[in-house]
Amino acid sequence: MPIRVLSPQVASKIAAGEVVERPASVAKELIENAIDAGATEIRVEIRQGGRRLIRVSDNGCGIAAQEATLAFARHATSKITDEADLSHITTLGFRGEALASIAAVSHVTLTSRARGEEAGTLLRLQGGEIVRHEAHGGRTGTTIAVENLFYNTPARLKFLRAEPTEASHIVEMLSAYAMAYPELSLHLIDNGRLVLQTPGNGKLCDVLIKAFDLSVAQQMLEIQVDEPAPADDLAARESQPGHEIPVRVSGYVGGPSLHRASRNYQMLFVNRRWIQDRALSYAVEEAYRTLIPVGRHPVAVLNIRMDPVDVDVNVHPTKREVRFRDPRAVFSAVQRVVRRAVIGQAPVASVASAPTPVLSDEWASRQSYPSPRSAWDMVPNRAQAAMEIQRTADVASPTAQSVPMLERLPMLRVLGQVRQAYVIAEGPDGLYLIDQHAAHERVLYEQLQAEQATMKAPSQALLEPLALEFTPSERSRLDGMMVSLAAFGFDIAPFGGDTYLVRAIPSALKAAQVRAVLAELLEGAGEEADAVPPAQHVLAVIACHSAVRAGQTLTLDEARELIHQLEQTISPYTCPHGRPTMIHLSSLQLEKSFGRR
Repeated sequence: MPIRVLSPQVASKIAAGEVVERPASVAKELIENAIDAGATEIRVEIRQGGRRLIRVSDNGCGIAAQEATLAFARHATSKITDEADLSHITTLGFRGEALASIAAVSHVTLTSRARGEEAGTLLRLQGGEIVRHEAHGGRTGTTIAVENLFYNTPARLKFLRAEPTEASHIVEMLSAYAMAYPELSLHLIDNGRLVLQTPGNGKLCDVLIKAFDLSVAQQMLEIQVDEPAPADDLAARESQPGHEIPVRVSGYVGGPSLHRASRNYQMLFVNRRWIQDRALSYAVEEAYRTLIPVGRHPVAVLNIRMDPVDVDVNVHPTKREVRFRDPRAVFSAVQRVVRRAVIGQAPVASVASAPTPVLSDEWASRQSYPSPRSAWDMVPNRAQAAMEIQRTADVASPTAQSVPMLERLPMLRVLGQVRQAYVIAEGPDGLYLIDQHAAHERVLYEQLQAEQATMKAPSQALLEPLALEFTPSERSRLDGMMVSLAAFGFDIAPFGGDTYLVRAIPSALKAAQVRAVLAELLEGAGEEADAVPPAQHVLAVIACHSAVRAGQTLTLDEARELIHQLEQTISPYTCPHGRPTMIHLSSLQLEKSFGRR
């Protein structure tokens, strides 16, 4: 085929694909423009996850009437003027591509009035072409409505996720900018419902309460930063041997007891620009080394301030990636400051009071659940069902995988309990030390699996509905999961605002455990709100929160019943998360340890 110059329409759609990846990309570009315009109040309204409508209104300086059409021209910007400006960018936007790219793949309506003008401007574009341009009244500021996103690019439209997923990305993005600019008053309305509202009082701690949760915000530690000496210009610093760029780190980090299964709770900013940087995330996690469990991730909201000449933000059209002139210095500063905050301010764990013994009627109610043996009796072709369930189970531990999955425990004789956490039992070939929580977790997990196999998930209606509040990001995920959670015995419905009513829960759970279970399930949903966690994960979470805890005293009869139930399970040697349920000391090991061999 001969070489041709692409038409402006095709070229604009290709360029738009680099900037506009999904509805959240549109909202991000419009919010950055509003912030650069000096807005103190920003209102965002979305419908159908942003596909039908994204409207961003601000009270910034506005766009002059004679510049309104120029604002949608490619590479037209008020942020920079020449090549030298690229070395010290202080605004969020600067490329002059956002509005043109958005207009190329949607229907856009702009209404704006600049300060000092008597009348504003109304501009309507379809597919990048102006179809309406007239004078318009209104207050000072700008409102841009983006409708029917990707209407003319069906290939991009069909790859969008479900509405709750796209809405959750917008919630996450707006929460991030609320943290970067706590002095801004931000409002997000999703399908007519107020999802996020920040006070705009300049206090980051108040934003954390709105974006995360009060319980999370209370566990955050403020970073106390020693301000370095003022920086000289770049040339002067480079002329000094061993020069080091000044880096200031501020924000909040979670205490060692506050950690999550994913990095969704890590917000990193450079000069208040929201970025993604794996090296800096690793620096944060290195600061928590030995302080949090392996596989868990700390919570952090950090703003890294430095001279704009020391960071290159002109790396990618989305401006989420940056390059540092001295990445080692930035890495070291982040790790050092976070470590100092965690070590210096983290409260010392208090000594737990003596655990309350388990009441016999409480244990009796636990025994009233169908035992694994009776539950399996309801499943036709039990051997085949067991192999199928075990094949799909997510056992994470390599050690556990080496144990034959269908190997049964021998009959054990319970001797007692150690530290109110481990059951001691004697078997035909030595001694067994059994983790009571992990063992009960395995029992309940296989019981729940058997119930799922029969399509009969027992559910208990609550006498009084449980009202729970969720954060904006949790609400977006929960909306996409409610139907799927009903298959496990949950009955959840919106109740207005941040509140949802829980009217029924799985029979294995107690009402006090529901909030923690839902929080873990929502966190495990990951990035995509419509990607419901696998059934095995849901069952494992329910079993984990329902199981007897370490620190609870078991009578000898209760311990015997627990071990008897464990003997009947398919895979008794690991809990559903892959952690071992027991340690076995063989007779040979005991004899060697006592010098008998």
